[in-house]
Amino acid sequence: MKITVEEVLHVAHLARLNLNEEELVKMTGQLDTILSYVDKLSELDTTGIEPTTHAHNSVNAFREDGVVTSLPREESLANAPEENGEMFKVPRII
Repeated sequence: MKITVEEVLHVAHLARLNLNEEELVKMTGQLDTILSYVDKLSELDTTGIEPTTHAHNSVNAFREDGVVTSLPREESLANAPEENGEMFKVPRII
């Protein structure tokens, strides 16, 4: 697969990139290498192989939700730099 300079210019225009001549030549070569590799992958026989989203199967590793007692308010506010007895006081950010 060969990508043309015109196609690279088109993609650069869509990406709002201004490429000088040196960058254009370099980008054309790099994109051609990438597309050649992707084209090589299409030669593989994938019949009978199911599509996957991850390399290995993983399951949810989270624990079950359960009701537990919370930290008492007084204890959680004990080390606060500023508090008003009910909540942390923080600077207003606008």
